[in-house]
Amino acid sequence: MPRQLVHRAAVAETLLTGWRRTGTDRFTVSAQWPRAHGLHVSQDWSSYDPLLVVETIRQSGTLITHAEYDVPLDHQFVLQEFHVRTALGRLGVGPLPAEPEVDLVFTDLQYRGRRPAAARYTAHVLREGDRVATADVAFTCVSGPVYRRLRGGRTPDTVTAVPVPPGLPAASVDRALASDVVLAATDRPARWQLRVDTAHPVFFDHPLDHVPGMLLLEGARQAARLRTGGGRAPVAYRAHFHRYAELDEPVWFEAQDGHGTDVRVRGVQGESAVFECLVDTARR
Repeated sequence: MPRQLVHRAAVAETLLTGWRRTGTDRFTVSAQWPRAHGLHVSQDWSSYDPLLVVETIRQSGTLITHAEYDVPLDHQFVLQEFHVRTALGRLGVGPLPAEPEVDLVFTDLQYRGRRPAAARYTAHVLREGDRVATADVAFTCVSGPVYRRLRGGRTPDTVTAVPVPPGLPAASVDRALASDVVLAATDRPARWQLRVDTAHPVFFDHPLDHVPGMLLLEGARQAARLRTGGGRAPVAYRAHFHRYAELDEPVWFEAQDGHGTDVRVRGVQGESAVFECLVDTARR
């Protein structure tokens, strides 16, 4: 799969292998999940992380928007909502790389001229016929010139990220490497600073002028693990992206208990929320 179609620079981070149209605004995307991955496979190589499912669904929607709806490659995609629920028991790593399929249905297409400017899609991720995840995603897409006007001159070359503070112990957020810890301690309980390391090869697979959505979701994942004391694992994310999280201002994460097994996570920059996510958890 051409990596440009999924907004990736590294072939190793390109999860998709093909696609086909199955009906009006319906498509099936094929993928392959590696048996080892620095972020998205457990340390003992026994299970895939639900955020690998999220990235697969994100790439699938991006691919179809470019390949089937003719949105040019220089257009920028802006996530608004990403709701996903996974079946943790069906995310085990087997003796061969998993080869899931993602069934997509596009709805609520809004056009600017002949091309979509916004859309919503649902996704069902199947592995050997078993459903391992369902998702609902809403996004907008804007042309390069419009995006540059929206960003007011902010580019990867003109924006400098805030210094990266020391991270929490890797084991506390179920990470093997200190470089994969995305939260730093503060002087308040259940509040952390997001560590935005623009050299990270997965979150910043290519230069960006803002904090990527997958880094915000990883922050929610780690905050939920901390809030639950490590005894529960995230299985579902209900994320809302309110505005761009800028690189040159600190992003603060706050977590509190929700209803039942939920954890409410909020990302704040300045005086307003940039991101809110309800993380559902299950016993590990």
